[in-house]
Amino acid sequence: MFSREFIPIIIDIEASGFDPLSYPIEVGLVLENGTRYSTLVKPVTEWQHWDSSAERLHHIQRETLQQYGKPVMEVALKLNQLLDGKTIYSDGWVVDKPWLDNLFFRAGIDRSFFISPLEMILNEQQMEYWHEIKNTVIAETDLQRHRASSDAWVIQQTFVRTLALLNTA
Repeated sequence: MFSREFIPIIIDIEASGFDPLSYPIEVGLVLENGTRYSTLVKPVTEWQHWDSSAERLHHIQRETLQQYGKPVMEVALKLNQLLDGKTIYSDGWVVDKPWLDNLFFRAGIDRSFFISPLEMILNEQQMEYWHEIKNTVIAETDLQRHRASSDAWVIQQTFVRTLALLNTA
């Protein structure tokens, strides 16, 4: 079991859709110290898939990405700078990792950090309380859901609270 002080780095990625042709459009993370990073990603020419049902969830329009998104190289370099040599965790690893891999592939550089499923650091007791605590964290905030850094923060806070709950029991 982790000490009460352990705080994982959490990443969340919003994407253009839900199928294998989808690609990352927003990357958000929260570091151990609570610092957040979030950026929109400007689609590369090859990224054409767009799912309107995904847009209804994250409320990010393709035109917004074209205007305000950062190039994949810039995003990949910033992620490597922030996360070099560290392990980060995702509650949606099965989709977040391929989207992250796609981003780095299109940037033409290697990722200098590791990404792991959040379940790898959750114990059975934390999982038992996870949804209840997560709903409490969401209810206490005024964050916009399905935006990458907000979702990453909610996940991190849920982890911290479930761990603290177990450490006081």
